[in-house]
Amino acid sequence: MSEAPESDASGRGLLPRDAALRVFSCLAAAYLLSYALRAINAAIAPELVAEFGLSNAELGSLSSAYFLAFAAMQLPLGVWLDRFGTRRTNATLLLVAAAGSLVFSSATSAGMLWVGRALIGAGLAGALMSSLRVFRFWYAADRQQQLLAMMLVVGSTGALLATAPSRLLLPYVGWRGLFVGTAIGLVLASAAIYFLLPRHEPESARGRPGAGGAGFAGYLQFYGHPYFWRFALLALTLHASFVAFQSLWAGPWLTQVLGMTPGAAGQALFALNLVLMASFLVLGACVRWLTARGVSVIQMCIVSSVSIIALHTWLSFTGVAAAGVGIWLAYALISTPFTLLQSHVSLSFPEHMTGRAFTAYNLFLFSGIFLVQWLFGVLIDWCATFAATEAMAYRYALRIWIVLEVCGLAWMLVFRVRPPGDSGAGAPES
Repeated sequence: MSEAPESDASGRGLLPRDAALRVFSCLAAAYLLSYALRAINAAIAPELVAEFGLSNAELGSLSSAYFLAFAAMQLPLGVWLDRFGTRRTNATLLLVAAAGSLVFSSATSAGMLWVGRALIGAGLAGALMSSLRVFRFWYAADRQQQLLAMMLVVGSTGALLATAPSRLLLPYVGWRGLFVGTAIGLVLASAAIYFLLPRHEPESARGRPGAGGAGFAGYLQFYGHPYFWRFALLALTLHASFVAFQSLWAGPWLTQVLGMTPGAAGQALFALNLVLMASFLVLGACVRWLTARGVSVIQMCIVSSVSIIALHTWLSFTGVAAAGVGIWLAYALISTPFTLLQSHVSLSFPEHMTGRAFTAYNLFLFSGIFLVQWLFGVLIDWCATFAATEAMAYRYALRIWIVLEVCGLAWMLVFRVRPPGDSGAGAPES
């Protein structure tokens, strides 16, 4: 791209409008596929269980392979982004994800499924983080949270496509054909990012050799700051659990606890992701208006946390399908502010650490998603040893998780520290 950047009031280089739309579209296409592949196992779980004879714990482990590999890639990803830039890093990783989709589509064993799923997770590790990094350097500062919200609208559209539309295609192409199709899409997205993103980045995008926080040492600066740890437990128990439930356990809950057929559950998951997309749209439209009127991201997350705990408590007791589906839809509606918290914490760190700040937070978050997806399956199997029915085992597991959610919220409310950019960093907040 050869267009000369404009500047905002702070002197930040901005892409011309046409170039900005083109860059956003390239990044959005990759993230749409990323989110679709993240959520697809919830829709095809009945087919995988039937073909490979998976237990709840094995199904959770298989789905969480994506998040385990995703998390493992975050530390090198941040260094690669800050050293080589978004264009080369993300385009290369998308080809790894395409290879993983082909491995998954040709799997003949649960182990091969796991390897394919892990390759997909590794290859898609930079889909959102690289986008946020591009936004920080080429888009207006006051648009950052709005751009994040719009990317998440795109992501939830991908999750939407992974539900009822995917199930409609299953009789024609099978679950293996779906993964061949995503492999082709990932190759095209890789090419678009490589050829259409800016080839040069602002000087502030790269840390100076020998500067504080250079290389992997920057992660110690991030993880060593108490501002991150104020929100860490909340991210694990509420943000990570939403992604884990949406991308896997929502489907089995609908069939095993509420007694819905796989087809009806697919329609409910479609509605869930439609509500999620609408919620991100509303959030993107309102976030600048809310923050301008003094409503902070932290306040939004507190309201969301309290609401989720109440909804999960209700969900753990209801056995009525209509009520249960309604609770899942409300859960999707009120969970979106946590994505703003991720951006809020990461953007509190210096510009030359942008790639590492985002990926350090993402490492913790996706490690949590892996843990929740696997651990919730283990909890269900453990509760099944004393629960009267499979449905009750699910309910008991959720009640255990509610206790952890309360602890995460309590810690964030009690542990009050200033962000790193504040001169009083580490001191109690006023």
